[in-house]
Amino acid sequence: MSTLLNLLLLVQVLSALGMIGLILVQHGKGADMGAAFGSGTSGSLFGATGGANFLSRTTSVLAAIFFVTTLALAYFGNLRPVSSGSVLDAVPATAVPAPVSDSIPGANPAASTAAPAPAAAPAAVPPAPAAGAPASPANQIPGK
Repeated sequence: MSTLLNLLLLVQVLSALGMIGLILVQHGKGADMGAAFGSGTSGSLFGATGGANFLSRTTSVLAAIFFVTTLALAYFGNLRPVSSGSVLDAVPATAVPAPVSDSIPGANPAASTAAPAPAAAPAAVPPAPAAGAPASPANQIPGK
């Protein structure tokens, strides 16, 4: 399978480079008019009109090859092995289920039960300053 993919990729790159070269070599429609009326030389190997047909047909063939190899690479790139299963099969079976809530979404929140207040103050709160100690600036309330 890897050899086939490498071969398809090589054919695609070669056809793309060939198309780029052929498109750059081709003359525009304005260049053909000048050659048809005899002003200047045509400058092509095949004559005034023979080269346009050959180059455009070769470009069309290379474009078709490029299109087919692109489709084949896309098909083989998205091909999955049959035995791999789902991504969800890798989830461990001992997963903790989500807690079930008694409240209904969209119901009146005042009717739901409130959490009980903590029994003691948390240990992270510093104790209040003594009555005779000066208050720190963070604890002061600005006067009027």
